[in-house]
Amino acid sequence: MNSDLRAILAAALVAPLLAAALSGCSSRVAVRGNLPEPEQVVDVLPGESDRSDVQRILGSPSTLSTFQDDIWYYIGERTEQVAFFRPDVVERSVLVVKFNDAGRVSDTKLFTVEDGQEVAMVDRTTPTEGNELTIWQQLIGNIGRFSGDQSGGIAKPGS
Repeated sequence: MNSDLRAILAAALVAPLLAAALSGCSSRVAVRGNLPEPEQVVDVLPGESDRSDVQRILGSPSTLSTFQDDIWYYIGERTEQVAFFRPDVVERSVLVVKFNDAGRVSDTKLFTVEDGQEVAMVDRTTPTEGNELTIWQQLIGNIGRFSGDQSGGIAKPGS
């Protein structure tokens, strides 16, 4: 009976520790931006919907075109992260809504993760002109370069 009591006590102590350890491995889902539902996007009709209709259906756009006011972008991303690992992109979409001169929707396009392209970063440094001096050359090279004028470069009146 004493060993049964020890087993129950050990299980009661180990179970919460195991649950706490496994909860650290759970995944976290994060949604950033504006991810309109497909049912909402279908309600935006080219030629019929205007700016106010689009804003009522999809909400405010994530951003507007830099050079043209007639293009709205709805940008959103859903990521999932397990423990401390780098988050994985589960879903990413960019909905582009173009308007004509009359303010009606002329075209909509949806871009997803598959449409994206990886951009390779270039590791280059810009060469600088001149000599590369060591710390000692910089310190010793400054000896004698400064005059004994203690005025701090401010001209005194009358001089």
